[in-house]
Amino acid sequence: MARFIVVVLVLLGIAWLANKYLIGKGDVPPAEATSAGASDDAAEATAAADAASTADEDAAPEEDHGAAKPPVTPGEQAAAEAAPSADVATDLQQEAGVEPKLAAAADAKVTGEDVSKMLPTETVQLGDPSLTAGIPGEGNLTDEQLDQWLADPKNHVVLKPELPLGLKAGEAEIQGLDDNPLTRAKIELGRQLYFDPRLSSDVSISCASCHDPEKGYAFDSRFGIGVGGQEGGRNTPTAYNRILSGAQFWDGRAASLEEQAKGPIANPIEMSNTHEACVACLKGIPGYVKQFNKIFNDGLTIDNVAKAIASFERVIVTGPAPWDRYQELKTFETGYAADLEDLDAFKEGDPELYAEYMAIKQASQKQPISESAVRGGELFFSDKAGCTACHLGANFTDEKYHNLGVGMDAETPDLGRFEITKQEADRGAFKTPTIRNVAQTAPYMHDGSQKTLEEVVEWYAKGGHPNQWLSEKIKKLELSDQDKQDLVAFMTEGLAGELPKVSSERLLPDAEAAKEASEEQLEEAGVK
Repeated sequence: MARFIVVVLVLLGIAWLANKYLIGKGDVPPAEATSAGASDDAAEATAAADAASTADEDAAPEEDHGAAKPPVTPGEQAAAEAAPSADVATDLQQEAGVEPKLAAAADAKVTGEDVSKMLPTETVQLGDPSLTAGIPGEGNLTDEQLDQWLADPKNHVVLKPELPLGLKAGEAEIQGLDDNPLTRAKIELGRQLYFDPRLSSDVSISCASCHDPEKGYAFDSRFGIGVGGQEGGRNTPTAYNRILSGAQFWDGRAASLEEQAKGPIANPIEMSNTHEACVACLKGIPGYVKQFNKIFNDGLTIDNVAKAIASFERVIVTGPAPWDRYQELKTFETGYAADLEDLDAFKEGDPELYAEYMAIKQASQKQPISESAVRGGELFFSDKAGCTACHLGANFTDEKYHNLGVGMDAETPDLGRFEITKQEADRGAFKTPTIRNVAQTAPYMHDGSQKTLEEVVEWYAKGGHPNQWLSEKIKKLELSDQDKQDLVAFMTEGLAGELPKVSSERLLPDAEAAKEASEEQLEEAGVK
C-alpha cells in the first residue's frame, strides 16, 4: 500500500509540472529558476520519471497533449513580451561573436530601449536606402502600420554602422553612438520629425526647410531663413556626414548633434518656439506619442525629440565619390603592379584577387573622373596648394576653427568661435566645413559671401583678408589659372558622392497636411 501511495504522489507531481511548464497554461518559470535552481529541478524531474517507469509503465495519462515543448529561455520570453503582435515576422539574425543582453525579469513590460539591450546588434552599411525610406506602404501612415512597425523587434535592434568607401577611413571618428545608439525605429521617428513643420511656432518651418535634401541638406540663400521670413546672420551648414562631427554650428556652440537638433526649435529667428510648447504640441499627436513611448523609456521629451532627429541625420552620409574610386584602383594597381603585367596568369594563379581587381576597376569606370579633377586632387594634397592644412581626413575637415579673414573688414565683424570661448585666438574663427559634395551647398563661407567655388579658390589664393587674428595656415598661393580650374574640378566632380534616398512622404496624416501648407507659405514668401 505504501508503495502504491508513493507512485500516485509521483504521478500527480509530474502532471502538475507538465501542466505548469510544458502545456503552456501556467506561468513561465522565473528567470532565476533557470540559473540557481536549474540543477535541482533537473534532478527532481529525473528521479520522478525513473520512479514512475519502475512502478507502472501503463500509468501515462489518458489524454495526449502532444509532444513536449522545448524550454523557454528568459530572452525568448522577454522578446515575446516586447512585441504586441505575435504574427509579425523578423529576419533578425544573431551576429557572430555578439552575445545578447537579456532582461532578468521575463514578465517585465519592456520598451524599445530595453529590447535593444536584449537583442543582438546588427551591422548596417550607411547609405542603405531602407534606413531612410520610411515605414513600408503608401500614403499617410496609419495606426495599423505604426503598430506593425513597432511590434517588429528588428526595428529596435542597435545598429553598428559601417561607412561607405571614402568615409570608411574615418570610422574611428564616429561620434555620439555611445549615448544615443542607432535603431531603425529611432531613425524613422527622426525622419518624420525632420519633415514636420509643427516643431515651429507657426507651423511653417521644419528642419528640412533650411537643411533641404534637394539642396545638399543646406540652403541656397546667403543666410538661414526662419519663421516669418526672418533672416539669420550666417549661412546654413550642411546636415550630411554629421556622424563624424562632434561640436556643431559654425562656432561649435552645440556640443553634440543632439544639442544642435533641439537648438533651432527655441531659436527666435529659426523655429521661434519653446521646448515646452513643442513637446505639448507633439503630445497631442497620438502617432508620435505611440512611437516615443515604445522607443524611449521616458517617452516624449525634448531630449528624445533631439535624439530621434540626430539619429536620422547620422545616417545621411555621402557615398563613394569618383576620387575615392580612382584612389582605390590606383592603390591596387600600384600594390600588385607585377601581377597585373600578365592578367591571364594573374587570373589563373589567384582567381579571388583577380575578381576583386575587376570589381574595383568596374566600379571606377562607373564613376569616371576627368584628368583635370585628378590634377586638382593631386594639387589639393600638395604643399603648393596647402588645402589639407585644414581640409583633411575622410570627411575633408579638421573639425577645428580658423580665421580666414572672411567678413573681418566689416564695421562690426562676426567674431565666431570667440563668442563661445572668449579666447583671443578665436576671434573671427569659424569651423572648417566638409568639402564632400561641396558643389551642392553654395553659397560658401560662414556668411554666404562667396557664391561659387571659383571665388573660394581666389580667396585662398590671395591669402584671405589680413587681420591680426588671421590663421597662420592662410598664405598666398602661387596658382596658375589651370591650377585653379583643376582645384574646382576636383571639388565639383571628384568629391561628388551619391546621398541616400530619403522619403519626405510617409508622414503622420496631419504632418503631411502641415508640410504642404508650409511649402505653400514659403513659396508665396519667395523663400522656396
